[in-house]
Amino acid sequence: MPTIEVLGRRDHVLNRECFCITLDNQGLQAAIRAQLPAETGSASLVTNHPHLFAQAPVFLAREDLEAMLDVVGAIEAAAATPAYQDAVLTWATAIAREDFGPRGAFMGYDFHLTDSGPKLIEVNTNAGGAFLNAFLARAQMACCEEARVVTRSAQSEEFEPAVWRMFMSEWESQRGTLPLRSVAIVDDRPEEQYLFPEFLLAQRFFERQGLRALIADPGELSLADGRLLCRGEPVDLVYNRLVDFSFGAPGHQVVHDAYRSGAVVLTPSPRNHALFADKRNLTLLSDGVAVSAFGLTLKQQQSLSAIPRTVLVTAANVDELWSARKRYFFKPAGGHGGKAVYRGDKMTRSVWEHIQQGDYIAQELATPSQRRIRIDGEIKTLKLDVRLYTFMGSPLLTASRVYQGQTTNFRTAGGGFAPVFVT
Repeated sequence: MPTIEVLGRRDHVLNRECFCITLDNQGLQAAIRAQLPAETGSASLVTNHPHLFAQAPVFLAREDLEAMLDVVGAIEAAAATPAYQDAVLTWATAIAREDFGPRGAFMGYDFHLTDSGPKLIEVNTNAGGAFLNAFLARAQMACCEEARVVTRSAQSEEFEPAVWRMFMSEWESQRGTLPLRSVAIVDDRPEEQYLFPEFLLAQRFFERQGLRALIADPGELSLADGRLLCRGEPVDLVYNRLVDFSFGAPGHQVVHDAYRSGAVVLTPSPRNHALFADKRNLTLLSDGVAVSAFGLTLKQQQSLSAIPRTVLVTAANVDELWSARKRYFFKPAGGHGGKAVYRGDKMTRSVWEHIQQGDYIAQELATPSQRRIRIDGEIKTLKLDVRLYTFMGSPLLTASRVYQGQTTNFRTAGGGFAPVFVT
């Protein structure tokens, strides 16, 4: 490995030059088999998901991590103010205006690392990958002392206790001291989801806490006598992995009714999504004038300058945005998973016509940083982002996604989820 003092900032050098920490596929499969029974297909997880896990970790400077946490804290502080809530709930659905207490399990704050510091790209409720990333770091092999020091310092046994405290906090915020006995992990056609292995890990996690845990499609839910049932069994809490946060899509009526009637504790909720993850919120949080009305401290306002300037696409600014399109990413307000996202310099007129018909935001580009990885003896340069998994502003886990293309994906050789080692 090159001498770090000669080549510059430690994290930059490691991301560019460190090829001596690689994914231990055998170790990873052993970790998976230890948590999941053979009948779930856990033994073939790595084979069946070849681009789920990156071949190397990502290195992050501690000062960048601290700056990211400051951004998270500022957004959480803003979201607690009546002025901010009044503003963002004007474009939310009616169901999001009800507050049953839960604050939102597994918030995800996604950043690009730039020369001028971390830039917040978007905020996600029900951010996927936390359970997978929690043990991924343990499947990394380091062959030099510098790398071993970094990886050792990154290991933590706090993830599961923190996650359990999170879910208990969500439960108690609505049910007080009543006992929590059962959980359903709910998504459309869960077994067909790419991250279904994570649902299995979550199920085992809940079972280790002494709960009955089910994985279910919304069609397997029913309401009877004021209780939510899953395949006939009572459900106390729903760990919500649906991306339809208004519960208006076909097949989601039972979830809608159970939530509105208080028949179940549900996290993350429509309100959590409206306060944090609707991309239109970024138009306020990136606007210094709007932010000044939220009663934040000067430091919190300064932290929000890490959000690239974001504006709504409207009839009044379409010509200006088209002319300046190379400076922007265009994203649907309620989008997720990089779907229907367009980089301006690659956008066609037909796509632009489509964008004008829906609720889109335009976000100034924040070029992602890079991670060089050795794949089959060849060194390739990939892009990366960093995700902070949090609850009520406190960090649960830091992870990265390594990829090629316009947006993060799980189709890049050598790419996928990567553990983050703080230097």
